[in-house]
Amino acid sequence: MELSSPRFKALAVTAGFSFWFFVITATTNNFSLEFFALFVAATLIVTQIFALKLSRVLDAFAIFNTKFFLGILFILVFSIYGLVFRMLHADLLRLKQQKES
Repeated sequence: MELSSPRFKALAVTAGFSFWFFVITATTNNFSLEFFALFVAATLIVTQIFALKLSRVLDAFAIFNTKFFLGILFILVFSIYGLVFRMLHADLLRLKQQKES
């Protein structure tokens, strides 16, 4: 099941690359509006030409990203917080008070 069209995904990639091009060139004091416009135009043309292949790659990356990074996030953040609060006997939801009432 495809949630968005390959053309839209290509536009999103163009926007992302353009953002990082702007950030990197602006922080290094090499920003030029002409080069930025040329970069955006070239990136837009290339991503639109390869929109279908790019869409497949982005779908595969999304599956990997979801399973790997969200798994790491769960293990490193939620599990550690759960263990720490359990060791400290912290009852943030105040469930014990509700049972006593």
